[in-house]
Formats: sequence, C-alpha cells, structure tokens
Amino acid sequence: MGTRRREQFRLTVLNPGGRDREQHFDTLESAGEDAHAPVNFHAYAACTQGSFQSNVRRAIAEETPVLVLLHGDFKASLQAVRALKTARRTVVVSLKETGLHQIADQLSDPSKLARFVAALHLADGAIGATPESAEFFASFNGAKKRTAYIPTPYPVEQNAWDYSLPQSQRAGIFVGTREWDVPSRNHLAAVQIARRIGHAAEEAITVFNFEGAKGRRLLRALGFASERVLEHKLSYTNYLAEVARHKIVWQLDTSFVPGQVARDALLCGLPCVGGNGAIDRLAFPHLCGWNRSFEQLTQVAIQLCTDASFYADAVDEARANARARVSFAVVARELADFFVTLS
Repeated sequence: MGTRRREQFRLTVLNPGGRDREQHFDTLESAGEDAHAPVNFHAYAACTQGSFQSNVRRAIAEETPVLVLLHGDFKASLQAVRALKTARRTVVVSLKETGLHQIADQLSDPSKLARFVAALHLADGAIGATPESAEFFASFNGAKKRTAYIPTPYPVEQNAWDYSLPQSQRAGIFVGTREWDVPSRNHLAAVQIARRIGHAAEEAITVFNFEGAKGRRLLRALGFASERVLEHKLSYTNYLAEVARHKIVWQLDTSFVPGQVARDALLCGLPCVGGNGAIDRLAFPHLCGWNRSFEQLTQVAIQLCTDASFYADAVDEARANARARVSFAVVARELADFFVTLS
C-alpha cells in the first residue's frame, strides 16, 4: 500500500452491545478519567486514529472498514456482521477474549460455536491478536490469506504514555497476575516463587488481592507477612504509576494471551519475566516463559535484580523490540496492508 493510502486508513472497532462508550482517537494523548486507554482492542482503532463503537449504526456511519469483536453469546456480534455486510463495509472479526482457555470456554456451547463459525464465514477476514488464535481462525476459514496475526499495538513511541522512572527510583518485584482460579495463570506458583526471588535479590514483593477474605487467607497460607498487598483497584494510569515503581514484573502465565502484563511493563520501561503471551514473546524473547522452565525464569529474574548491566541491556532490548514490532506506527501499517488484501 502506498504511503498516502496508509495515512488515510482508519479502522472502526465495534464491540456490539458493549458497555464502553463511543470513542474517537483523533489524538494519542494520555487518557482522561472517563476515556479508555489506547490499549487492548481499543489500540487497533487508536493506532489508525479511528474509533471504537458499541452501536452498529454508528459504526456503519463511520464509513470505514470495521473490526467486529465476537463476545457474549455471539448473537449481537453475528447480527452486526450481517448489518455491516449489507451496508457494504469491509468487515473482519476477532474474539474479544483470545487466551486459549478463554476460546475453549466460549466455544464449548454448540449454539455459540455455530454463531462463531457463521460470523467467520460471512466476514471478509479475521484478525488474531495472538499467533495461536490466528491459526485457529484460519482452520475454519480454509483460506489463510483471509486471516492475519496482528498483535495489539501499544503507544510505546508516545511520550504521553511513557511511565518509566529513572532506574535509581525502581525497587521491588511486581507480580503481574492476580487470578487464583485460572489454572493456566499459574498465579499461586508466581506468588510463591516471587518470594524466593525477592529473598535472593533482597527485593520486596508487591501483589494485588481483589478476592477479599479468600485472597487474604491464601496469602496467609503462603506465609505472607511483610510483603506488600494492594487491595484497591486503581485507574489504569494510576496502576501504571504503581507498576513503574518496581524493578521487574514477574509472572508465570501460560495462557497464550495477547499479553497485557507484558504491555504494562513496556509502558513502564520494565523487564517482564515469564509469561508466554504474544507481547511477551515479541518484546521480551530472552525473558519470556516460552520454552523455559520455572527454574530458568527464576534465575533470569534474580540476575535482573542483581546485575545492573544485564538489567540495562534487557530494558534497551525490550524498548527496541517494542518499537519494531508493536508500536502504533508499525501495527497501523500492518492493518492497512491487510485490509487492502481484502478489498
């Protein structure tokens, strides 16, 4: 695609019947209290200076290509795809929840599976936020050229979204996961091994507990006493400011998710150790959990906390990888080029 056509490309992301308000990304400034940050699926719209919609008629009125998110029972999503095709819009689809455990859970119902297949066949193409979800979509489409793996972009080149602090102001280990009841998150193992890392590196541990008394009992059972436990949900920007105070982000998630924990680490300029999400593998190939044991990851985390040169190199490598693979500019070009192949 020529430079002018890339610059003119705008994408509307539609979450039919969703609760997020209509949002236009004409600028990439830091999100206000009422605005959704330009992350996750909102980022596909933001990187092209497009819009995020929940109303089908508003999405049609944008007169742009549309990415429809399949969610819930898929009824509204399938109806949206039909309406957009009737209006002669170019339409691609993606599952809103794309971890492998989430895909399996969503499609275990025969009626939902049938609607999912119908939406895939009716749409002009599909986008997977992970390599695994893209391959899954392609297995239904039959023609791989109609399916693309395009990672969710992040505004790593935007100063407004740089939450990094000087390295002299960073201390401690932030446990990025928080779901005890999702086996593939490996949150229990992440919390317990973080304590070992903290002891070896003389670094404090921070964990979130959003499960109230149950979470507190679990932490007490692990012997948590002096560790820092945060129990109040924060706005996204305040959350990033909290994460940025730490030296590393630690997780052991094996869910093959897009990689929100790694994304937050990138925006805070921190190394993210563990996790096999898409962003983990792209931005942190030498620190991620792909093909590494828990023991190997533990040693990497300890070295990051104790070897200043190794730490600085890891930060620089992640920044370079992010700009080359998941920056707004790069992913906007990938989206524009993919939609040209559909038209």
